[in-house]
Amino acid sequence: MKTPNSVPASIVTRNMSDFAAATGNVYESIAIISKRANQISVKLKEELNGKLAEFATTVDNLEEVFENREQIEISKHYERLPKPTNLAVEEFLEGKVHFRTPAEEEVTEARKPE
Repeated sequence: MKTPNSVPASIVTRNMSDFAAATGNVYESIAIISKRANQISVKLKEELNGKLAEFATTVDNLEEVFENREQIEISKHYERLPKPTNLAVEEFLEGKVHFRTPAEEEVTEARKPE
């Protein structure tokens, strides 16, 4: 997963009205952001596990367990990445997150003339 460099790694104070602009409801926006953060987290975890599995060995040599530099470097890289919540907030505020409300879609479909 490619992560943008513009996403801050630390916490940033946000204006709550920015979150409500897209949905009209702060709580709905936060729910959307949390779902997107979970998606990003799962994707990053799968990616990390895939990369670490490439270096997995079948022989458990005590020296090798503590000195597998490739796995250590990959793990450090993923630790330095911005947290999934920060990535999701940035995506949401930039309008890159597509969301829909099923209840509103049902009302719209019910009003359509047949």
